[in-house]
Amino acid sequence: MTPISITGSSAVPGVVLSVSPVVLPAPGRPVDLQVRVTAPTTGDDLPLLLLSHGQGPSNNLSSLNGYVPLVQHFAAQGFVVVQPTHLSSATLKGHPGLKDHPETPLFWRERALDMTRILDALAVLEAAVPQIAGRVDHGKVAVVGHFMGGHTASLLLGARFNDPSTGETVDVRDMRIITGALLAAPGRGGEALSAMAARHYPFLLTTDFSTMTAPALVVAGDNDPSPHLTVLGSPWHTDPYRLAPAPKTLLTVHGAEHMLGGISGFDAAETSDENPARVEAVARLTGGYLRTQLIPGDLAWQEAQDALLSNADPIGEVVDK
Repeated sequence: MTPISITGSSAVPGVVLSVSPVVLPAPGRPVDLQVRVTAPTTGDDLPLLLLSHGQGPSNNLSSLNGYVPLVQHFAAQGFVVVQPTHLSSATLKGHPGLKDHPETPLFWRERALDMTRILDALAVLEAAVPQIAGRVDHGKVAVVGHFMGGHTASLLLGARFNDPSTGETVDVRDMRIITGALLAAPGRGGEALSAMAARHYPFLLTTDFSTMTAPALVVAGDNDPSPHLTVLGSPWHTDPYRLAPAPKTLLTVHGAEHMLGGISGFDAAETSDENPARVEAVARLTGGYLRTQLIPGDLAWQEAQDALLSNADPIGEVVDK
């Protein structure tokens, strides 16, 4: 159990608990689906948040063991957070069951299907983690993802693309997921991609945000050019906001690079812009947005904006459509 406090936020418990690994049924999946569950120790009718990890050189950040700085805050804000280890996780490199999988190395469809599997198995999850049994509101579900996880979240919220091997449209929208947040997510494809990205990640070439109709928060750092992936620089990460239909909200974080201050892990070596205050702000704003989308009348989003964006040195700026 980890004590955590976020001043000025509504309905914030003081202590969270974390349980892992929990194995969920996943027939046909080449590796067991393992998840971590993190939740407040008190409260009922808690919204559910699915967190999709990104990639990176560290092994366990791209797994159920990563993103602790975000997860602790989300749980303290009253969410039950579920983190799967996707098949793209660095912890599964070399697994014989993945060697010849057609979606290797990033497993774009399987990542989204993991979230659907979790929602299908909520009864199993609650039985395995009795501390949350009967406390989860199955009708209030959000998804959050960082970079490749942001791509996963965008698909679950309605974005589409063409399967590079067949040309067929990939549509894995899950209507049980009401809202979400895309953190440093990929933007549009086509001429916006670098030659390397187009060659190695062809599923990004045909991304279509015009069908991403669910309300979503897009979070982008204004110092995240990602030259290995795009020729457009930092604005590329705002495409999910600009190219998707309303309602959408864009949070641009001043000075933030790809890790948004270090959201993937405490003291992670790949964080080039380590800034604990920035991480806390991103977590509080993201959680506040999702609470207000899921819980009518909740003030967390307005409170977070007032606290973090209305002072003399705001961490970023918000626009809506």
